[in-house]
Amino acid sequence: MKTSYSYTDTLHGVGRKGIIRSWTRFTLGFLLLLAGTLTVHADFFVAPGGSDENPGTEEKPFVTLERARDAVREMKRNGALPKEGLTVWLRGGDYPRTNAFELTAEDSGTPEAPIVWQARGDERVRLLGGRIITGFQPIKDETVRGRLSEAARDQVVVADLRAQGIQDYGTLRPRGFGRSGVAHGELFFGGRPMTLARWPNGGEWDHIAGFPQEGSQDDGHGTVMGALANGFFYESDRPARWKNTGDIWIHGYWAYDWANSYERIAELDPARHFVRTAEPYGNYGFNKKQRICFLNILEELDEPGEWFLDKPTGQLYFWPPSPLEKGEALFSQIEQPLVKTSGASHVTLRGLVFEATRASAIEIQGGENIRVAGCLLRNIGNTGISVNGGRNHGIQSCDIFDTGDGGVSLTGGDRQTLTPGGHFVENCHFQRQARWSKCYAPAISLTGVGLRASHNLIHDHPHAGILFWGNDHLIEFNDIHHVALETGDVGAIYTGRDYTFRGNRIRHNYIHETGGVGMGSMGVYMDDCVSGTEVFGNVFYKAHWAMFIGGG
Repeated sequence: MKTSYSYTDTLHGVGRKGIIRSWTRFTLGFLLLLAGTLTVHADFFVAPGGSDENPGTEEKPFVTLERARDAVREMKRNGALPKEGLTVWLRGGDYPRTNAFELTAEDSGTPEAPIVWQARGDERVRLLGGRIITGFQPIKDETVRGRLSEAARDQVVVADLRAQGIQDYGTLRPRGFGRSGVAHGELFFGGRPMTLARWPNGGEWDHIAGFPQEGSQDDGHGTVMGALANGFFYESDRPARWKNTGDIWIHGYWAYDWANSYERIAELDPARHFVRTAEPYGNYGFNKKQRICFLNILEELDEPGEWFLDKPTGQLYFWPPSPLEKGEALFSQIEQPLVKTSGASHVTLRGLVFEATRASAIEIQGGENIRVAGCLLRNIGNTGISVNGGRNHGIQSCDIFDTGDGGVSLTGGDRQTLTPGGHFVENCHFQRQARWSKCYAPAISLTGVGLRASHNLIHDHPHAGILFWGNDHLIEFNDIHHVALETGDVGAIYTGRDYTFRGNRIRHNYIHETGGVGMGSMGVYMDDCVSGTEVFGNVFYKAHWAMFIGGG
């Protein structure tokens, strides 16, 4: 068992005490600092002020990751790779990406000679998928001012994205339960995501008041539900004040508290209080009193932290939550991962920052023994790190904050032969996952056979902290709290719907202070006939139910 200690999240002001944590982060940080003073062997260097015409030495570094990658390939072809391995040292600064940095089998190391991509010492190295926005000014357009509330008119500022060379704003797409895909462009400020102007404001909801009877039917449990194609009625008079309804979206838990989605509005009739969404619609139909909110509305830019983009003109409107000079404004741009590996093996990414992509931060496909260690991933449109296939990939001592979908998704192993995949995520800090997708986009997802999640801290999540599917997974020594904050009928650790999911072990986790609406939440939830799971030695505190077995 790893040594426990208290932590304080000073950057985000959480101030929560964590237990069941390890000294790995401290040790890794010490080694990273020490690395800056060590004499290194036959390595390459990259720096924002370098040149790809340089030889890649510390005195004359490369400027792009691709040039360093090609230099490593050439060294391998010449048989000159040092027997101890090779490190590509990245000097401090931003490395703007317009496409994914790709590593293939050609870029692999060996078990004895790994290839390491690492920040130099304690220098901040950021792979950046967005553009820094400047030039915010007070709003002078009286038409725009007239659409804002009186309290907002002198607080909201505007920047011309077109004048800054930004013309790709992305497209809002249906997403949520059962859906995935690249996110749209987003605004971040001071290291945190800002809120697309919405009503009601955060934490509040409007509700479904009813629906046309045409096409409505019993859900099999005695509840009459509205048909998706026929729309629904809402409660409030608020939409009557909106001038332009051409690109308004709506988010809802349409029928159940565990299935949400974002839908484009095809018809909005304020006189009837009626909404019809566009295809492909949501899930399961509509149920009275279920929660909804509207977003992407200029008139609702009415509190600090909200923003709105007028795409036809490229004008970005924003109410800063703090003085502009005290924070950096970023607009995410690329619709690709920042790093993508395909068939690469024995490669390590260490001490790097990944930020502001519309897609996932890192995608790992195939290969074996990739390590992502001591990295910060934040403000990511989709998933932080996605691992698909291969063997023995590991995510260690990373901070993963503010992802649109999940935190780390691991898929590996063979259920037909019960061959383990060997992937793991350990000693990582997850906070504020599922910013968009909300449901079934956990901090950690395990799919397949023989995967591990251990010694992680997970909190501030709308739904489940850890989901797993398959066999022989190990989930241990995790601290999970303040999850299920916006959903119901959910577990901090959850699986369901397959009685062949056997051999899984859930032990020595601390699950506490969980939320839950409607049916509430469970600490560990074995849903719909899942069988053969060992749940042992866990501590539950201030949870609705500690353990729930739904059949099985």
